[in-house]
Amino acid sequence: MDLNDTNLQTLTEFLQKTLDPNPSVRRPAEKFLESVEGNQNYSILLLTLLEKSQDSVIRVCAAVTFKNYIKRNWRIIEDEPNKISDADRTTIKANIVNLMLTSPEQIQKQLSDAISIIGREDFPQKWPELLKDMVTRFQSGDFHVINGVLRTAHSLFKRYRHEFKSNELWLEIKLVLDTFAQPLTELFKATIDLCQTHASDINALKVLFSSLTLISKLFYSLNFQDLPEFFEDNMETWMTNFHNLLTLDNKLLQTDDEEEAGLLELLKSQICDNAALYAQKYDEEFQPYLPRFVTAIWNLLVTTGQEVKYDLLVSNAIQFLASVCERPHYKHLFEDQNVLTSICEKVIVPNMEFRSADEEAFEDNSEEYIRRDLEGSDIDTRRRAACDLVRGLCKFFEAPVTTIFSGYVSSMLAEYGKNPRINWKHKDAAIYLVTSLASKAQTQKHGITQANELVNLTEFFVNHILTDLNSPNVNEFPVLKADAIKYVMIFRSQLPKEHLLQAVPLLVAHLEAESTVEHTYAAHALERLFTMRGPNSTTLITPAEMAPFTEQLLNNLFKALALPGSAENEYIMKAIMRSFSLLQEAIVPYVPTLIGQLTHKLLLVSKNPSKPHFNHYLFESLCLSIRITCKASPATVDSFEDALFPVFTEILQNDVQEFVPYMFQVMSLLLEIRSSSATSAYMALFPHLLQPVLWERTGNIPPLVRLLQAYLLKGGAAIASTAADKIPGLLGVFQKLLASKANDHQGFYLLNSIIEHMPPESITQYRKQIFILLFQRLQSSKTTKFVKSFLVFISLYCVKYGAIALQEIFDSIQPKMFGMVVEKIVIPEVQKVSGQVDRKVCAVGITKMLTECPAMMDTEYTKLWPLLLQALIGLFELPEDDSIPDDEHFIDIEDAAGYQTAFSQLAFAGKKEHDPIGDTVMNPKIMLAQSLHKLSTACPGRVPSMLSTSLNAEALQFLQGYLQAASVQLV
Repeated sequence: MDLNDTNLQTLTEFLQKTLDPNPSVRRPAEKFLESVEGNQNYSILLLTLLEKSQDSVIRVCAAVTFKNYIKRNWRIIEDEPNKISDADRTTIKANIVNLMLTSPEQIQKQLSDAISIIGREDFPQKWPELLKDMVTRFQSGDFHVINGVLRTAHSLFKRYRHEFKSNELWLEIKLVLDTFAQPLTELFKATIDLCQTHASDINALKVLFSSLTLISKLFYSLNFQDLPEFFEDNMETWMTNFHNLLTLDNKLLQTDDEEEAGLLELLKSQICDNAALYAQKYDEEFQPYLPRFVTAIWNLLVTTGQEVKYDLLVSNAIQFLASVCERPHYKHLFEDQNVLTSICEKVIVPNMEFRSADEEAFEDNSEEYIRRDLEGSDIDTRRRAACDLVRGLCKFFEAPVTTIFSGYVSSMLAEYGKNPRINWKHKDAAIYLVTSLASKAQTQKHGITQANELVNLTEFFVNHILTDLNSPNVNEFPVLKADAIKYVMIFRSQLPKEHLLQAVPLLVAHLEAESTVEHTYAAHALERLFTMRGPNSTTLITPAEMAPFTEQLLNNLFKALALPGSAENEYIMKAIMRSFSLLQEAIVPYVPTLIGQLTHKLLLVSKNPSKPHFNHYLFESLCLSIRITCKASPATVDSFEDALFPVFTEILQNDVQEFVPYMFQVMSLLLEIRSSSATSAYMALFPHLLQPVLWERTGNIPPLVRLLQAYLLKGGAAIASTAADKIPGLLGVFQKLLASKANDHQGFYLLNSIIEHMPPESITQYRKQIFILLFQRLQSSKTTKFVKSFLVFISLYCVKYGAIALQEIFDSIQPKMFGMVVEKIVIPEVQKVSGQVDRKVCAVGITKMLTECPAMMDTEYTKLWPLLLQALIGLFELPEDDSIPDDEHFIDIEDAAGYQTAFSQLAFAGKKEHDPIGDTVMNPKIMLAQSLHKLSTACPGRVPSMLSTSLNAEALQFLQGYLQAASVQLV
């Protein structure tokens, strides 16, 4: 694509169309952009548009498109084409920093993200000038430019907070510190001085405080891995200024907005984080500064209001106290009973209250409320921070803290008892206090695993939780109902089973609640209870115990999906999946109705897939209903196909990328379950599965390979007779997969199925070419994974077509090739083959090479015979060799390019491991003994003499054992 006005105009038009709400306009435009993004200059055209277009919407759209393009394509993946030309890469890196710094803020943010994506791959080795380029901009004095640099540095360095320690990482951080730490410190001091100079200029202060917040974030990232020498030497500068900023109160920066945190709150929140980092990780060096920070943060907590805009600040401040109080060094600061009482009264209890803002979120923004309350992402909520502080204090002061809080809990419940309708928030706070006090250790899987022994959880459940759950009106006091359900869920591992069984029908009833939070919590609690393990590793709650409630459970779960706000509720869908899994054949009578509801839901969400977890559990539920029903009645597979195929056709026709990999897995499951061969509906689809466009998406590869394997299993003969012209296409897929180090094993899965299930004559003409391709790959890039797959393949070929056929095809490519493969690959590498089935295939294949291939006995190959036998005995007796050469770079198979729909394996569509040899050979050791006996009978005396002269004593001893077990002798 040339850089000209025509192309810029075309690009503008298509970008405009991608913003169109009408899918028939938007989708083709997106497809067009996808089709041209591989062309040289595409990215440069986007950058030109975002710089020069007169239309601000197009500029922002070009910036977002550019960032997403970089995200998908910048990383270079081995064996895959480089999607951005080297010339474009150089141009982008030469111009992007300057472009970012001179763009409006909305575009600046997108380009800043793009720089950090490029930096993640190229910095520092391939982009050494980036840092110096950025640091020199600090001298500009233009804070629009400076903030652009700081924002980019933040997105580049924040990964230091969660990267694992490594030499490479430390070298990079050292390079950054050497170049960046001093200028950053100077900028910090200069910005603080400017704040004093411009103390009465609100516009200047806004820009300067944005800078200080970004500088504080960078401080956190650069100090996270270890305490750098530079920051230790300059701790006085940083900590004194941080402390001053914490205590600063500039009236100009106070905002009237009660919801949105202002610049002052954001800066102070980050400083609390920085102080907590030092208190936790560098307590010795931080000790001289700690008391003044504790005082400043305490004062901050006592004087800050309950408005939502202070939430982040208050929660970070409480987290600071929580991190300080659980360190032995600082224990003395909290020992006084008055201090503990004061903390409980002035910090913990007020921040556990259910505010009107929480009530609004509960009713009007339930999804966000659930996300923050249920999923542990409420790290920035006051309640979570207060809860962490309780846990921190309990580490050293469990008894006094429990005593203080027990008093609060009793008085709160007493207040509630006086007038429940008015005082229900008191009970809510009491339940939260009990929960935070009792919870010592928690996991996602088991809930609370360790509880405070001073709190009687069962008694509290009976007296205060069960009463709410038993209330006949599920819509009354929804917050308290949600609290009660959450209590059951959190303490499920602590409560006796009879109480959990008592709760189950009550939870089922709460699925009908109008409140989204309430019915979601009920679904989630049931799902968690159904996963609990009882004795003997069975589920704690059995299908028999669920029998009285099965119908109501299934009805209420599906009815809940029709409640406002829950049409795509992932917790309900997960509960449906888990209920199917628990109840097993008990669901069979209901499946005809349920499958209609599931397919209808699938059709609706396929129009605009927006909830990945919901969609995943929906497909899992489909797979479970298929598995369970077809196990009870195999013939019902037809009715599932009738129900699902119309929806699948629509998904394929509309190219719903998110659903296609799932669809292939469900189709594979249906086809594998069929007792008869593939129907005409399947055969009509077969040619479409070979289309190259489907194989371009990495997420499609594993499920598509499995689907083709299912086709070969059930329709190998039909393909050979009615679709023989498609065999080259099938082998073309194999060839494409073979060329990729990441997917070559998938290519072998396909090839093995072709060998196993296709009629031999249908592929005779292609066999030699297949082997030539394998040898070319062996020569160009031989990896351990490839060699293991290659060994399994030639062994399977030997089992299927015979050892003579294997030897002849090798030697027809190049004389003596068979001997080279045996000597250079089979003998030294077979020990690396892993997995029971693969090792069995190799054992049977090698046995046939040893005993059914005359060339091994009568030519120059004979010298390899004892070595091959020894390698086979090694395969039986030695541990698997899982070593990998040092220089071999393994690509993580899941680490696929960019944004493409990753492959999500459906647990309930799982495929049983297939044994191509099956029952024909039960014990390969016995087979070896019998085959050697047969060979020795055909040529008496030869086998024993070869064994006695060439096999080592240990191997000989093992072989004697096999012969005895098979009750045969060598002659």
